[in-house]
Amino acid sequence: MKAHSTVTRNARAPMSRRDFSKGLLASTLAFHILPSSARGANGRLQVACIGIGGKGYSDVSGVASAGADIVALCDVDDKRRVNRNSRDHTLNFPRARFFRDFRKMLESMDDRIDAVTVSTPDHTHFHPARMAIMMGKHVYCQKPLTHSIWEARELTRLAREHRVRTQMGNQAHAGEPIRRAVEYIRSGLLGRVSEVHCWTNRPIWKQGMTGRPVSEPVPAGLDWDLWLGPAPQTPYSSSYLPFSWRGWWDYGTGALGDMGCHIMDMPYWALDLGAPVSVSATARGNSAVSAPQSSVVTWEFPAGPYSDKLRFTWYDGNNLPPADVYRESGLNSGELAGQYESIIIGERGKLYFSRSSMNWKVSPVNLMRSWPRPPVSIPRVRNEDQEWVDACTGNGQALSS
Repeated sequence: MKAHSTVTRNARAPMSRRDFSKGLLASTLAFHILPSSARGANGRLQVACIGIGGKGYSDVSGVASAGADIVALCDVDDKRRVNRNSRDHTLNFPRARFFRDFRKMLESMDDRIDAVTVSTPDHTHFHPARMAIMMGKHVYCQKPLTHSIWEARELTRLAREHRVRTQMGNQAHAGEPIRRAVEYIRSGLLGRVSEVHCWTNRPIWKQGMTGRPVSEPVPAGLDWDLWLGPAPQTPYSSSYLPFSWRGWWDYGTGALGDMGCHIMDMPYWALDLGAPVSVSATARGNSAVSAPQSSVVTWEFPAGPYSDKLRFTWYDGNNLPPADVYRESGLNSGELAGQYESIIIGERGKLYFSRSSMNWKVSPVNLMRSWPRPPVSIPRVRNEDQEWVDACTGNGQALSS
């Protein structure tokens, strides 16, 4: 499989196109480096939201429902001001000012903002998150955290340096089924684990392209240059927006980047895994510009506190684990694909887990009956938005930080 081109470009090279980073650097150097407080008269967290369409709008709404005040909204597309019910977002959040450019928003409203949400395409997660962190703002960022490995490591370093509260938007991490499954696995229910298998039906958008689409006129209200951000200059096409950017390496991270943060989360967390010692992959349709139509990726991890030497395999594009991995479950391949998304295999049995339906079961079926219920050891929260807002106001920790 060809390497993700953006990883190479971001390894230690300039992080953006033309003057994008120059303006960003000039902005961030001018600001303080420790968290400030812009709390309103009611003491509520003051939040600015970058990317407010689709998932972005649900993030805006979720943070507001968690008790924060939305003071600014930012999107490169003026049409994103209007939600699916054709109501102006600014009517839902009357105190919020609207911006196209996140840099102008953060600069002009520095003393009014405590925290920032970032819900843009993958390739533009890093720059607004970096600027906000360097200004001392807490950050909630949608998954995948960044577009490249270097960017993820850099944001992690900066968040620690500037002592801000962070959360990545893999929502199920905050849910009871995942947290309870982690407790059961760590209690020894399965014994020491040797294999993990995770899969998704995605991509549900086009991948495997070998060339660029035909140029089209930029739609009214869209600032295409701002949408590109640090990506190479490319003519606009409806093949990129509003949903299919995920399949293009310059903007997205393919099916693995889109769903891996969700589906691989529980076993990775439960087994307390660190870095793998090797990775191998096969793919169909990978190209220099596009993620593959399907892939199978296997990581090998050294023995850990809950696992022996471990093989962790990912399947996308309707690939599934071999039949002998799930045969004793009583499920056929169609049922397996429709009901579950991962299998964890230990010396005492197997656990089948579905993040999407929040359901899990074990085999053999009598395994749970004879196993003592482990104590609750992981804090329970309302949801990931509440967990982050509470952490920002000094109450607890966000566990997907």
